[in-house]
Amino acid sequence: MIDLRKMTREFLLGEGKKPDWKAYLQSIDEALGSIRIRTQKDSRRVELAKHNLKEIRRYMRRMEEQVTTLEEQLKVLEEQSTTKSEKRKK
Repeated sequence: MIDLRKMTREFLLGEGKKPDWKAYLQSIDEALGSIRIRTQKDSRRVELAKHNLKEIRRYMRRMEEQVTTLEEQLKVLEEQSTTKSEKRKK
């Protein structure tokens, strides 16, 4: 039986869903932006961290694109496999 109460709670409150990588990177960026910079050394460290964060974003976007491409290729291969197996049965 479907638990409508649970489904509604999960939908409205976002329970059961973990944030994606973009949310984590955004929170790190916001934390870096809220740091009080008192010295030149602190300034360089924050700038380096922000630069590294940008590189991570680029890398993650590329990884997402690769995953999407691989998933599409997998679907095509599975479709080919099922059509071949269906032809063999006939």
